[in-house]
Amino acid sequence: MPHSLWLKAAGTAAAVTLAAATAAHATPPTEPATTQNAAAVVTLRYDDSRAGGWEAAISAGVASWNQNVGNVRLVEAAPGTRAEIQIVATSGWPQATLGPVRPGGQVRVELGSQAVSQGHDKTRIAAHEIGHSLGLPDTKPGPCSQLMSGSSAGTSCRNAVPNAAERARVESAYANGLVSLTPADGRTLVDAY
Repeated sequence: MPHSLWLKAAGTAAAVTLAAATAAHATPPTEPATTQNAAAVVTLRYDDSRAGGWEAAISAGVASWNQNVGNVRLVEAAPGTRAEIQIVATSGWPQATLGPVRPGGQVRVELGSQAVSQGHDKTRIAAHEIGHSLGLPDTKPGPCSQLMSGSSAGTSCRNAVPNAAERARVESAYANGLVSLTPADGRTLVDAY
């Protein structure tokens, strides 16, 4: 056998042996992620550029929602881009548009200073009003453990974390990466703190 043919045959045999050994130790291919086996996340942008004095409360309220629901992610909108949640500071009562807001839609949150002047916690107010944007109505009267009980929990309440039922309702509204087919309510809820 000529030398070049022998090298070609030896190379082919080595490649076949290597392929067989690799196949024997290969892991089966994984199936692609789907909405059934991996939850899709809905990203909603917020603009707080007109909420001076509330920055820390908004950051903490957003963090509370991001840490407690898995299929919705709230992110600060880049300057000049459209945001689904417009957050503004006002001198009146806290209020918000009842959602759930969809990507590309828009709701408004007004963080009113009258509640703060009466002793209510800024972070709880911010998280509560964002909860309205995500589709949660008030649950008044209610205990401090319910974020959506708002002012009815009293001025000593500092809880800014949604409870299990509130988390489940938001998760359901944004299930499988989609917002429920029911349109956002659109009513403005004035929280008479």
